[in-house]
Amino acid sequence: MQKLETLVTEVEGGLAAAVVDLNNGLIVDAYHNVPYFTQSYIDAVGVAAVDMFRGKTITAVETMMAAQRGGEISYHVKEIQMTTDGTYHFMAVLPDKPDYLLILVTRTTTSLGAGWMATRNVMQEVAEFCP
Repeated sequence: MQKLETLVTEVEGGLAAAVVDLNNGLIVDAYHNVPYFTQSYIDAVGVAAVDMFRGKTITAVETMMAAQRGGEISYHVKEIQMTTDGTYHFMAVLPDKPDYLLILVTRTTTSLGAGWMATRNVMQEVAEFCP
């Protein structure tokens, strides 16, 4: 998807972007400019993201909240930012496509505001490519 490449190349410090299916952790599409980002690494990031948004612990909390409210389970976590020693990961559930997640990975030299702005600016367009 050209939009992921554009996202990475237009953000100063951009390293990678991916769309993940939150039902199974599969990478729908990805783009990166880092030689050592192997397919195994990219797949692992997808699975880790699913765990953060739909893993056992968060699902247990969502189930308890639904029971207290007398409703059905509804995933409330929409965005997460993760920081490692050298990277920021901006993760956001796509609008109107709650089973898909957009991830942008940048260097820590990237402005947090710029990372979130870039992520949010392309979410709708990326969602159009998801089933």
